[in-house]
Amino acid sequence: MNKLIAHLRHRLVVSCQAYPGEPMRTPDTMRRVALAAAKGGAAGIRAQGVADIAAIREAVDLPLIGLWKDGDDDVFITPTLEHALAVARAGAHVVALDGTARPRPDGRTLADTIAAVHELTGALVMADCSTLGEGIAAAAAGADLVGTTLSGYTAYTSKQPGPDLDLVAQLASAIDVPVIAEGRIHTPAQAAQALRAGAWAVVVGTAITHPSTITGWFASAMADANPAVTEAKLWL
Repeated sequence: MNKLIAHLRHRLVVSCQAYPGEPMRTPDTMRRVALAAAKGGAAGIRAQGVADIAAIREAVDLPLIGLWKDGDDDVFITPTLEHALAVARAGAHVVALDGTARPRPDGRTLADTIAAVHELTGALVMADCSTLGEGIAAAAAGADLVGTTLSGYTAYTSKQPGPDLDLVAQLASAIDVPVIAEGRIHTPAQAAQALRAGAWAVVVGTAITHPSTITGWFASAMADANPAVTEAKLWL
């Protein structure tokens, strides 16, 4: 078995990403977030964008799953072979890409893209999928890892409030390729549930690395508990 894949077994990968327009969306900030995650015990890092990937690869000695979100089409996670090659060359050990059944912008098949990444860069490939059928097809196409990342984020899947543990269990039973649980894993208990469902490893992002969302969870819960409280700036 590949040493990187073996290293990730039953362990945590932290996704260090910031959304466009946010104050944390700089390569140096994401580098620091990745360093903090490593100090906390992360076994791997997932990062977006070639600049962030390069900065993190230089600073953090952990397996790095890289992707490049680009475009407004349905397929925007490392949508073309060119994006995939750039991600690998920026320093990603694993290239994460859209592993759904939807047409890719460059017209290549998923299998062709995976084969080219393997041949031209030597990097592994993680297929981000949304259904059991897509995961099975991605494994058959040569993906080294299959993730549940896009469950609830395609037009033909329903978004649940928490992780799609049923999909994790179904994939773990159906394919020999390691299954990575990713998507809406917000608590340590849910991460443990994902492992019990058959996940090889678990990716957690928002609940660890996105302060705006975490703050919103607390603020919303407190507002619900105290509906009479207004947003008046009482401190003025």
